[in-house]
Amino acid sequence: MSDYETVKYATDGQVAIVTIHRPEALNSFNQVLRADLLAACQRAADDSTIRAVILTGEGRSFSAGADLKGSLNPDDSIEDMLQTEYRPVLECIWNMEKPVIAAVGGSAAGIGMSFALVCDLMIMADNAFLLSPFTTISLVPDGGLNWLLVHQLGYRRAFQLSIESERITADRCLELGLTNKVVPADSLQQQALSWAKSLVERAPLSIAATKKAMRHAASGSWASTFDVEAPLQQSLRESSDSAEGVAAFLQKRKPEFQGK
Repeated sequence: MSDYETVKYATDGQVAIVTIHRPEALNSFNQVLRADLLAACQRAADDSTIRAVILTGEGRSFSAGADLKGSLNPDDSIEDMLQTEYRPVLECIWNMEKPVIAAVGGSAAGIGMSFALVCDLMIMADNAFLLSPFTTISLVPDGGLNWLLVHQLGYRRAFQLSIESERITADRCLELGLTNKVVPADSLQQQALSWAKSLVERAPLSIAATKKAMRHAASGSWASTFDVEAPLQQSLRESSDSAEGVAAFLQKRKPEFQGK
């Protein structure tokens, strides 16, 4: 079931599936979609029964980026839109204490590419591609895309892919480390769900702590990362889930984590 105009929200066990649903516009972003996606992502983040999230798109595209055919007034501030409408959604994904898998079919272009790359994990259909097309319309990569690409690829490769507006195929994304997996297009959603369900069986507190530490490590120093890890480890060691994990290991059984 879904309570949104441009997003489908569904659950399968402890997995939330958030589907961008503007297929007639290749899932490009308008004002309604920005608001709906924030509400859906926040819903998944706040639901204690959800342990993993899939972000995907309906139809032929993950997202073609901003809707250039929309009703943007020339006097509207793009800066304000990015800061107040896009950024909260991207930060929700970034800060969520749950793994978010981008399941990319078709194109993830423009700020749609930002949404795919800001997720913790990515699985792509074999016919999918990423595209940073901003130099073709005299704009700059946005939605944090410059940071994401430079940190994942290094400056020179990120700069070249962006200014040449290269279509980055799924196989190339796998080679570059931009995606974790490439699968046949007709099995994308099933394999994304299977992957998410496998993560649900892992210790949720451990996943949340690892996400927090590694997000910090992406731009922090070794020393500051050590300082993030140590208190997290102390908190985890005192948790019921850690005791359950150790007991299950010693008893050679599958652990039953409760997230506490």
